[in-house]
Amino acid sequence: MSTFDIVGDEAILSGRATDAYFDRTETTLRHAGKNPHVVAEVTADQFPDGEFELFAGLKDAARLLEGHDVDVDTVPEGRLFDGGPVMRIEGSYLAFARLETSLLGFLSHASGIATAALEARRAAPDSTVLSFGARHVHPSMAAVVERNALIAGLDGFSHVAAGDILGKEASGTMPHALMIAFGRGNQEQAWQAFDEAVDEDVPRVALCDTYSDEKDEVVRAVDTLGDRLSGVRLDTTSSRRGDFRHICREVRWELDARDIDGVDIFVSGGLGPSDLRHLRDHVDGFGVGGYVSNADPVDFALDIVEVDGEPAAKRGKLSGVKEVYRTADGGHHVGLRGHDAPADAETLMEPLIRDGEVVDEEPFDLDAAAERAAADATLTGFGEE
Repeated sequence: MSTFDIVGDEAILSGRATDAYFDRTETTLRHAGKNPHVVAEVTADQFPDGEFELFAGLKDAARLLEGHDVDVDTVPEGRLFDGGPVMRIEGSYLAFARLETSLLGFLSHASGIATAALEARRAAPDSTVLSFGARHVHPSMAAVVERNALIAGLDGFSHVAAGDILGKEASGTMPHALMIAFGRGNQEQAWQAFDEAVDEDVPRVALCDTYSDEKDEVVRAVDTLGDRLSGVRLDTTSSRRGDFRHICREVRWELDARDIDGVDIFVSGGLGPSDLRHLRDHVDGFGVGGYVSNADPVDFALDIVEVDGEPAAKRGKLSGVKEVYRTADGGHHVGLRGHDAPADAETLMEPLIRDGEVVDEEPFDLDAAAERAAADATLTGFGEE
């Protein structure tokens, strides 16, 4: 019995983490002695529609499918798509039928998070943007949130255990709870104690909106920490925020009036891409939380498109095995396999698994995926306003 309401690795890998109708489908096909050779494709939209999303979740999907007698081709993690398949699975249907639920969950949730994070990244391309949303999701999901934020190009994240899994250091300095623990009027004591206690490699970013005006607390933090202060953070609640842009401008003005260089302004608290665009010319960095962690999943489906070599599909789906392409102008194209590709087009599908074995670990590299996402976002104009 699990302590928490978590479906564990064993259930996922064994196929127990599935919808009941796949259990019954498997029972029925075995009873009938049927197990056709099929090609199935994972898609969100059949035709390109110009609404790009960022493909993610591939590492977990590969770990789910490896060891099963299938061949898998896929769009690499970190590529943008707006129609057609992102993954193709070929093999006997019963080799992977009961894995569909978990497979779609891995890809749908991760791609939704990564897409939202890319929207934030593109909204403030020259600013530091950190993922602060782990507190909005089940703790077992924290590494999923943070990994996909990194694929989108965010500069870091807050969750310590996620960092252990990803091999990355978590970011963050002080919460309001620390300031309140020292009592009203004792902000200087809190900032000073923090400076004395934490490792030298942790930036001294003072939280400056707990009890008094943001401008007042920023000036006091500068007086307290002097050259050791690397930044200030404003996390003012929306009920007290007023014109947040004006507050940030006031803070910058007071720093400039005192000829204080090298103190960055960071803001957080319920921010989305429109906020980042509105504030970015007066702010050096952002913490983005729920907008990323609570993103809607991409609505992927898995559909059989070929049975025993013959095109097949249910109503409303496109039969036949497909290829997807990226053209030099950023276009996304879908065509039947074996037909002519668009001129000057790059084929996006690449081999992932052959005969149940992962052929290349490179697609799971976070930095490489982030580079692909940045390049595709520029090419396609993703997030431009």
